[in-house]
Amino acid sequence: MAGAASVPHGAGVANEIVRCVEGKTQMRMDQTTGGQGSHKLRKMTGFSLVAVGAMVAAACGSTSSTSSSSSSTAVAPTFPSAVTLTSLTPDLESTMSLLKPLATYATKGASSLLIGVILPDTTSSVRWVQYDQPYLTDAFADAGFTSAEFNIQNAQGSDPTQIDDATADINLGAKVLLVCPLDGPTGVAIAALAQAHNVTLIDYDRAIFPATGKTYYVSFNNETVGMDIGNGFLSCLTSENVSNPTVFELNGGEDTDPNAISFADGYNKVVWGTESKTVATLPAKSTAGGATLVGQNFAPGWSNTQGGTIFQEAYTANKAINASIEANDGLASAVITDLQTDGVKAGTFPTTGQDATVQGMAYILEGWQCGSVYKPIYLEAQDAVIMATALLAKITIPTDILNGTTVDPASSSITEPASLLSPVWVTKANMEATVVKDQFDTASAICAIAGAALCTTDGIS
Repeated sequence: MAGAASVPHGAGVANEIVRCVEGKTQMRMDQTTGGQGSHKLRKMTGFSLVAVGAMVAAACGSTSSTSSSSSSTAVAPTFPSAVTLTSLTPDLESTMSLLKPLATYATKGASSLLIGVILPDTTSSVRWVQYDQPYLTDAFADAGFTSAEFNIQNAQGSDPTQIDDATADINLGAKVLLVCPLDGPTGVAIAALAQAHNVTLIDYDRAIFPATGKTYYVSFNNETVGMDIGNGFLSCLTSENVSNPTVFELNGGEDTDPNAISFADGYNKVVWGTESKTVATLPAKSTAGGATLVGQNFAPGWSNTQGGTIFQEAYTANKAINASIEANDGLASAVITDLQTDGVKAGTFPTTGQDATVQGMAYILEGWQCGSVYKPIYLEAQDAVIMATALLAKITIPTDILNGTTVDPASSSITEPASLLSPVWVTKANMEATVVKDQFDTASAICAIAGAALCTTDGIS
């Protein structure tokens, strides 16, 4: 049989094969969780004769001296031209299914772990559990990978766990790691581990900048995210008629996440005319809207609790503050909670955010928040699977997919190739046509918080 290792006949040998396959592959399949968190149920595929033969030959040794493997000599299929960043939609299967010939070639009939995915935590954002894991699961499955060939884990906020997960995936045979690092040092440690074992590393959402070796980056254009926040903030100063805007800026966790620096670069460039993570001299005047920046700080590790405390201390010390810039919805929510406690009225104190959370959408309808940057995670998940498939197949990634570079904020000499997606600034005006239409946030969930009357007024249904 073409493509299969020569399988010996006879009951005794057959039984030996069964014992070997069961003993050496069931453990591996039991240790992978590629199908967890899927939006839809999928059946576990059984071993084909080709896969069994290949595993017998590799794991147990074949009693025949002759074998053939068409996959080892097959010419790689070309990258499907219809797969582009603009072709990606919430209907994952429509584009991901076009990758199946490439995935078949890349996996070469294996039924063992080839791609390991490690997400960071369940606390810095709800997205990792609610969106990234299920979207990634479905994208891999729609691209033709079996549940044994990819493994999605969450480090639960633990640096040692994230490193251990990467080590385990490599030991199980992963050839590609897709990692959103908890912090820079953990990311660099995983990059060194991958490089030592000739494993290709894709940084997912948060960049890793090892001093040596090549990694790839999949994310949204993070400075553009920041610029959207900045432009949205300036627009809100006008729409809310804020008199003498006196601003406090609450940045994200720059101590753990280089993206937080890129976000700040973006909104500081737009609002204060300086492309840097902090504004050097305070008070500083805005480029538009007559605003004055009187304070700035960052929330360590993106902690909403610490962010709320930082803002409350600044606001207590300076009651002239009447507007603020926040790096995400979680920090905005912490600030809004403080404002509500202090008796501030909605629609009088602009705040900003990103991640398009349900709570953030409700605050926008209620007038507490100007807007939020929506990063359609279904795009990022599909983009990551496209990159992982191409790298596993060892084919050239088209330039319209690998469309940019990312630069280490600490050293401009360290860069890596990147696939960068475009975010969307969401307000009352386009909420229905973006997050609700995409089913990222449901109208029922938003309206349960904001109330039916506001949803009716703003056309959220």
